[in-house]
Amino acid sequence: MLRAAAARLQREFDNVFSTETIERFLHTSYDDFANRFTVATWLPLFAERFARERLFALARVEGKSADNRPIVLFLCVHNAGRSQMAMGFFLALAGDRAIAWSGGSEPGSMVNPAAIEAMAEVGIDISGEFPKPWTDEIVRAADAIITMGCGDACPIFPGKKYEDWVLEDPGGLEVESIRPIRDEIKQRVSNLLAELGVLIP
Repeated sequence: MLRAAAARLQREFDNVFSTETIERFLHTSYDDFANRFTVATWLPLFAERFARERLFALARVEGKSADNRPIVLFLCVHNAGRSQMAMGFFLALAGDRAIAWSGGSEPGSMVNPAAIEAMAEVGIDISGEFPKPWTDEIVRAADAIITMGCGDACPIFPGKKYEDWVLEDPGGLEVESIRPIRDEIKQRVSNLLAELGVLIP
């Protein structure tokens, strides 16, 4: 499965990165997830998706991409609740007019099921997402970085737009308690898109 994933990535990033670079990103992504996830079935898929994101970011950083859409990175501690909900709203509202990524300083092993349920109530499916770390190329490629409780662990790079959203951690909360957090995140994401000049249909 990893060989098939490497072949797909090679086709996507043909004439951009060498086979060695693509395989290194794929395998380091796989190793990170293998240390945290207990269900091995999804590891190659998650590794491929994360490697694709990282390679896209590296192409942007190295000036090898013509895609100039704004990129927003949502960061929290476990990348299992707040940052996943924010990315879900961002993707739903912005469509293909902007790019959103998320990550955690201490990524968990799964997205909070109660957060998934709360988002499903408003028609947004984040059940296919997974906790990820942030990497140097992803942070450097982002135009705006939104932090949510990761404190001193959050990366600081000059020239980036930074915002710190003070939001309660939904970890361990029931859906009823997550709804107000979810609704505040939606409003903050809408405001952020307006600041970035991304029109919401």
